[in-house]
Amino acid sequence: MQHQTGGTPAASAPAYFSAYENFALTRTQTGVLTVRFHTNGGPVTFTGTIHSQFPGLLEDIAFDRGNQAVILTGTGGAFIDAIDGPSLGDVTKPMASDVDYMEGRRIVQRLTDLEMPLIAAVNGPASVHSEYALLADVIIASDTTVFSDYPHLAFGIVPGDGVHIAWEEALGLNRARHLIMTGGSFTARQALEWGAVAEVVPLEEVLPRAQAIAENIAARAQLLNRYTAVTIRQRLSRRMADGAALGLSLEALTAANLAYLPQK
Repeated sequence: MQHQTGGTPAASAPAYFSAYENFALTRTQTGVLTVRFHTNGGPVTFTGTIHSQFPGLLEDIAFDRGNQAVILTGTGGAFIDAIDGPSLGDVTKPMASDVDYMEGRRIVQRLTDLEMPLIAAVNGPASVHSEYALLADVIIASDTTVFSDYPHLAFGIVPGDGVHIAWEEALGLNRARHLIMTGGSFTARQALEWGAVAEVVPLEEVLPRAQAIAENIAARAQLLNRYTAVTIRQRLSRRMADGAALGLSLEALTAANLAYLPQK
């Protein structure tokens, strides 16, 4: 696995750094962990493997006290804007939906409950699981970023995996409902105007800016960082605990219904 200059040397990195094939992990000496989605080193295509592995990765990150702050980012010019639907299994069948339910709940809940500062470096379009970015404490977006939720309505299923909560919290109730119901999108500039992201910068400055912020945060006492993160996410944590379970259940119901719809 490739590690960035100044990051943790491969020989001394924790074992989990190289345990997940679609996540590249590097960590500075000050404890800033960068987690980068990728597929074969390039822009990521979201798959069932990523969905299955992400909860375990988040648990590993949470239990590693070497992590002072986490940056979540993509590769190249996209955060996540491609998905391999069939790799997620036949969600018209209950047992496949059960797996998605179990993994999906854990991803958004563990992101929300991660006991350390979380910074998103959104390096371009986020049309798949944009909630992963919008749940961060600090969001730096490139001026090429467009947020949307392509897969759910396109596949014919309810957007109930936490994206509905993240958008509502980030955008406000009526704006989020309008955009989700109509399959709409919003740019980084709109997100900045609406208060959904902290800063918008050129693409090449996204990760350096996120790293600079993370390093400033990491210079503080670890317990201060950990429990500030817990404190400011109480509302999100409660909402995710209540809303993701119902949302994913209704997502599974509409997925099962696809088996009975006429084929187009």
